Amino acid sequence: MFITFEGPDGSGKTRQIKPAADFLESKGYTVFIAREPGGTSIGDQVRDILMNIKNTGMVPRAEIFLFCAARAQLVDEVILPHLDKGEAVLLDRYADSTMAYQGYGHQYDLALIRDLLRFATGGLRPDLTFLLDIDPRVGLSRKQQGGKKWNRLEEYQLDYHQRVRSGYLNLAKQEPDRWRIINSEQPPRMVQSDIQSVLLLFLSNLSN
Repeated sequence: MFITFEGPDGSGKTRQIKPAADFLESKGYTVFIAREPGGTSIGDQVRDILMNIKNTGMVPRAEIFLFCAARAQLVDEVILPHLDKGEAVLLDRYADSTMAYQGYGHQYDLALIRDLLRFATGGLRPDLTFLLDIDPRVGLSRKQQGGKKWNRLEEYQLDYHQRVRSGYLNLAKQEPDRWRIINSEQPPRMVQSDIQSVLLLFLSNLSN
């Protein structure tokens, strides 16, 4: 079982993924959590480059290749081995982030990016994807108020983040069987309740 959590900056993915994992474990599943970019020694080094606020000169094409490189390493070194053991893998961001941020956000060729992502992931697709949807103004404000370190991608202008959100919604519309949209402007406890309701139905369908 491969489940991904996606959403604009400040949507609360990282906060929600651990209680979702706890919920699955309560249902008898062995769960492994990872994040993107990173999750491996090589991937963490790539993450440092991507997120470093000093790297303002990085061009979008370089972003795409770096994200794909870290992702390829994560798939082969971490995700596939855990899936092969029958575990549930919960991932904080995956290929859809590149579609949303570099494709829609930077307005790059979506078909070309899809081809790159198929190569980077070896065609591995999630069984279920949560989109924690939030107005970019609200999400970025949360990040600032939370005192978290500001990264390079968050420095982009608001219209960029609005394109990212629209991109996510378009992706969800294209694959409604895989995506579940959660309103993450709700209190965190309500967001988690909605996530668990989706998971219950998903698990029920798996057993049928």
